[in-house]
Amino acid sequence: MAPTMIFELEKWQSVLICLLFAVIYVGSLYVWVDDKNKNRDHPDTIKRRFTSVSIICVIIPILLQCFGTSSDSENAHTFLEWLGIRFSRIFLAVILPLFLTMVLFLGPLTLHYVDGVFRIYLEPRYWTNSLKNLIWIRNHIVAPISEEMIYRACMLPLLVPCFGSGMSVFLCPLFFGVAHFHHMIEKVIQGRQALSEAFKQSLFQLCYTTLFGAYSAFLFLRTGHFIAPVVVHAFCNHMGFPAFREVMAHPNTETRHKLIASFVIGLVIWMALLYPITSPFIYSNDIYDL
Repeated sequence: MAPTMIFELEKWQSVLICLLFAVIYVGSLYVWVDDKNKNRDHPDTIKRRFTSVSIICVIIPILLQCFGTSSDSENAHTFLEWLGIRFSRIFLAVILPLFLTMVLFLGPLTLHYVDGVFRIYLEPRYWTNSLKNLIWIRNHIVAPISEEMIYRACMLPLLVPCFGSGMSVFLCPLFFGVAHFHHMIEKVIQGRQALSEAFKQSLFQLCYTTLFGAYSAFLFLRTGHFIAPVVVHAFCNHMGFPAFREVMAHPNTETRHKLIASFVIGLVIWMALLYPITSPFIYSNDIYDL
């Protein structure tokens, strides 16, 4: 049986370590000197960043383990359990949080149906071409796995013992949201956007990613599974920010009203299902208490 451990740090220590993890993750994206004139979507940049984050996703868990203390208390768990890596009811951890998030995105999914976009997903060629596309792989596989590993699985074990689960849900995504400001620096340096425009766009992204980060942290703590926020992260990256403008500008009044209704209905049903579908009992989760 694997040894159990507990994380007992001061609040300021846990925050500084989480900040260190965030800096290491973002810094790893810029270690390649000859990438300065290549944007984030350039194949060379993507491949090298894949290498960087893969290494970081090995190093940071090792660093995290160094801050744990062996313990036999009832609050202690194995290191992999703290990371949310376990197999008990993993199928439910994949399906139910994804279903819940699809309910939240009922409006955008309905818009996809109205626009006929959903037909693309039924074509095998779409999936074969996607798996050859580095940007698709980054957005749907590498980014969700690496970001959830660092910003959820490696930070929440440090924050929860100090701040409690409730506070950690809102504290953890701040590191995630602020880390996305590196996109602004990248755009300004490469001359693709003016500073003011890049700042506004990054500020909006900060708000959106912070909200998503809170939701992702909530799913991690409620299910006790790393895979739950990873799958939801990939889905949200695919859907993007809801196209409210497209809905309001739809030329058919009846269709526009149906779309608006689907957005509202999706939000209401999501709120009603949020706690029942994420009940820790369903996922056999006794690691985190939320």
